[in-house]
Amino acid sequence: MRVLVIGSGGREHALCWKIAQSPLLTKLYATPGNPGIASLAECQPVDSSDPSAVLGLAQRLHIDMVVVGPEDPLALGVSDALARARIAVFGPSQQAARVESSKHFAKQVMEAVGVPYPISADFSDFTSAERYVLALPEGRIVVKADGLFHGKGVIVTSSRQEALTVLERMLVHRQFGAAGQKAIVEQFLEGDERSYIALCDGERTVLFPPARDHKRAFDGDRGPNTGGMGVIAPAIRAEDPPLDAVESQIFRPVLQELARRGSPFRGALFAGVMLTNEGPKVLEFNARFGDPEAEALLPLLDEDLLPLLYAAATGSLPARPLRMRAGACVSVVLASDGYPDHYDAGIPIEHVEEAVQISDAFVFHAGTALRDHQLVTAGGRVLCVTGTGFDLAAAYRVAYTAAEKISWHGKQFRRDIGASWW
Repeated sequence: MRVLVIGSGGREHALCWKIAQSPLLTKLYATPGNPGIASLAECQPVDSSDPSAVLGLAQRLHIDMVVVGPEDPLALGVSDALARARIAVFGPSQQAARVESSKHFAKQVMEAVGVPYPISADFSDFTSAERYVLALPEGRIVVKADGLFHGKGVIVTSSRQEALTVLERMLVHRQFGAAGQKAIVEQFLEGDERSYIALCDGERTVLFPPARDHKRAFDGDRGPNTGGMGVIAPAIRAEDPPLDAVESQIFRPVLQELARRGSPFRGALFAGVMLTNEGPKVLEFNARFGDPEAEALLPLLDEDLLPLLYAAATGSLPARPLRMRAGACVSVVLASDGYPDHYDAGIPIEHVEEAVQISDAFVFHAGTALRDHQLVTAGGRVLCVTGTGFDLAAAYRVAYTAAEKISWHGKQFRRDIGASWW
């Protein structure tokens, strides 16, 4: 099977790494890829958010299946263009991907089928939003941009005044661009958050075990929200709901509602869920694998990923659970100094090979480039270092041993990913 993976981050590196192990694979391509992906796949320089460019590339390379990693190509209709040309594509249609590209649409879907989510209200003008916020009790308030904003469109504020400042930036000064044309003011939920990811074929779902992302930039869950600074998997406590309950109460109803609307979802559906005293409540949906969740979950998958992706893309998922390895993963994101705000690029990275040589460690490239044969930083999240072990404590030791090997000027990372879990 000839496969094309779209994307250039750590998630796509992890997908290529797992797909490359399949005996069914005959040729692996990626666009645009990164230096880590280039060790596994032939990288092609096309605009991966341009449906016609991706379609032309897939036809020229005689691709059997395209795997879409990031959200932007999905929101722009890349999957639709491929499907019209009868090329199998793992990644939902533009309409189905609205569960991520429009939080307002996701709420409509959840409300239609009774999936619980936080109390919230949508606003397109600042005056109405201000009136609503001033009527709320003082305390933490969540403000969200309705559209896609590179994983940074969710701000947890500590007061009404801070929430109003964010809303003014969003609705008056348009600092969030098109993503912030509509703002959502949402109840802050107390509880324990989980990331659930399901492979979907339009009708059926099969779930990975839950993961636990660490969104805040600094140790102790301090600092601004980021795209994710690390993750553990599996993240299961004794009091958590069973996986089949999450599947039947959240994923299946949403999948059925999308199909009823004429937009069957084929791909990876991600649900960020807060486990509250009142039960699970959905914070957000993503229309693709989480990042860095993929870098922790895929090393635990104890079967060939490629036929599963193809089955989801073609509507033929098996009616059985995924086969997962015993043990655990801890993934630590190594980021540029200043992330998630301003950061410099082009800084030389050293000793990645030494980290890769550590037993049970993997290094996935997220924001790297080659300059004169030297690996350099090229993004906010630069590398994702994953450690595996028989339990979370062992995986933690592997991940951090490997993370410490890698160096560049300004490297920042959290040192407490998963530390409270063992």
